Amino acid sequence: MSWIKRKQAFNQYLKQVNWYLSFGLFFLFTVLLGLCIAAVKLNTVIHDASALPIEAVAIKGERRFTSDKEIQTALEDLMQRSFFSADVNQVQAALESLPWVYQASVRREWPSTLKVYLVEQQAVAHWNKNAWLNIQGDVFEAPVKEGIKILPQLTGPNDEAKEVLETYQQVSKLLDINGFALTDLSLNPRHAWHAVLGNGIKLELGREDKMARIQRFINVFPKLEKQVQRVATVDLRYDTGLAVGWDDAHERTVN
Repeated sequence: MSWIKRKQAFNQYLKQVNWYLSFGLFFLFTVLLGLCIAAVKLNTVIHDASALPIEAVAIKGERRFTSDKEIQTALEDLMQRSFFSADVNQVQAALESLPWVYQASVRREWPSTLKVYLVEQQAVAHWNKNAWLNIQGDVFEAPVKEGIKILPQLTGPNDEAKEVLETYQQVSKLLDINGFALTDLSLNPRHAWHAVLGNGIKLELGREDKMARIQRFINVFPKLEKQVQRVATVDLRYDTGLAVGWDDAHERTVN
């Protein structure tokens, strides 16, 4: 094919090209490329702690046993992230891992603050000597803090903690209105109950009819109080009557 014919064929091809479509596709490609570059740069900025740092953590909620230093230590690694890349769920989990924190809620506040609301554990009893029970009956472990009021000692299997707390509240209320204080309550693996009063008297309640047996003790105590010896233990695991242990270790049965 001669050069002239090739030129004529090329000119014919140019006439057949849809230039509007071509320019449109080129423009679309350019826009998409620009968006991709912008997305990469935005992602870099979002994850750049120096560009968008977390400058403050605002803590709200009544705190008695959780210090600023404990919070700072718990969030130390997470604070190295940017405002957007910091995972609020991880922040929440880190705060709730603190021993005296029951619940934490976290939210971002533009441009550089995390707002935190803390709810501390409300201990209502010692549990198995080394742990605590909160008002929900949940077991938690935390160090002893100054300012904690005197709490009852409760003992039992961990999966029975709620039942032990509920029983303590019921028994304590009945004793309290009759002038007694309940300081210790335990549930052994055989589901037998044992109580200790504020005056040191130990009560064996057995597995059944706890409240009825407590009432029996209350009814008979004025008679026991008149005895010369001081009452040490009262075994209420009888259908009728009870067995009394005295400080001199002499035991007698009262009908």
